[in-house]
Amino acid sequence: MFRNIIATELIVRDLPTCTAFYRETLGLPVTESGPDHTVFKVGELYLFLLEAAGAARMMSEKPLEAPSEGGSHVLLAASVEDVDALYADLKAKGVKLHRPPADQPWGLRTAYFVDPEGNFWEINQPVKSQAAG
Repeated sequence: MFRNIIATELIVRDLPTCTAFYRETLGLPVTESGPDHTVFKVGELYLFLLEAAGAARMMSEKPLEAPSEGGSHVLLAASVEDVDALYADLKAKGVKLHRPPADQPWGLRTAYFVDPEGNFWEINQPVKSQAAG
């Protein structure tokens, strides 16, 4: 049915703060921006930040609300070159960290952090095999 997913869109309460986080803290390049949205490109995927009013104009005739502090959130996962190095960099930048790097039984080394709106991120890389000695 679906051929591929080309975009992830986060509905946010504070577009300027979230834009700064993704652009400056995570270093994602902005490909487009406007008063109610910011678009980043990560590989072949577009990551949209949309204020609730902008999202409503795009996909509904009814007003939409951004998730409240304890409301719905999303978990995004990104493969990276070095989970430990990026985790240390995010820690130095004051990012809210959720779980430190750890090897998982499914073959990935993962760590977790949270963006300014409470959305969770997993960063991962394949577990490095250890040479038998």
